[in-house]
Amino acid sequence: MARFRAPLLTALVIFIAGLALTAALKDRHYVLLSLVLLLAALLPLFLRLERRRLASRELVLLAVLSAIAAVSRIPFAALPGVKPVSAIVILSAYVFGAEAGFVIGAVAALVSNIYFGQGPWTPWQMFAWGMTGLTAGWLRNTRWLSKRPGLLAFGFIWGFLFGWIMNVWVILSLPDAFSWGIVAATYGASFYFDLAHALSNVFFLAVLSGGWIKVLRRFRKKYGLLQE
Repeated sequence: MARFRAPLLTALVIFIAGLALTAALKDRHYVLLSLVLLLAALLPLFLRLERRRLASRELVLLAVLSAIAAVSRIPFAALPGVKPVSAIVILSAYVFGAEAGFVIGAVAALVSNIYFGQGPWTPWQMFAWGMTGLTAGWLRNTRWLSKRPGLLAFGFIWGFLFGWIMNVWVILSLPDAFSWGIVAATYGASFYFDLAHALSNVFFLAVLSGGWIKVLRRFRKKYGLLQE
């Protein structure tokens, strides 16, 4: 995992620096600039993955898990904030590691929006779900995530973090971006949606974690998939 920290830190630095630069500009091209910088933040992570040799069966596994995560959004489309995607990404990263978690989260966002609609928000969802998987994989061997309550707490926290990241996109799309009143109103309005996401993460992790982890670990051991 140590070899993946440099691209992660690079991505986070670009992301934070991009937000600061966007806030400093007065020409109001916030959305365009933020998308360019967000894609620049994702680039080091994808380049790191490009350098890793993956067997065809590993690529198939990543594609299948990404598709499952993407399709899981559709049955719950009528329930704002309820997204099984996060739980599936977390559990996949818990078994296969940070790199797999990042890919599954980012691709799931891109693929699911073929149904829900692509737009300037798609890279933000890719970043948010990618980071959900990446951090889950990064922390999977810690005492915190090794226990069920810690795993559920992790999912609860990322329910809010996901919403907070997406709120940045909402703020950038508004005429008076970076007004403290707009920021406060946006985050206040999203609280119940973020809470629904956090609670749904806890529910889906509680229901899926036992069987899902056992099955994925069995595949990993039997076929030697995504060994770090």
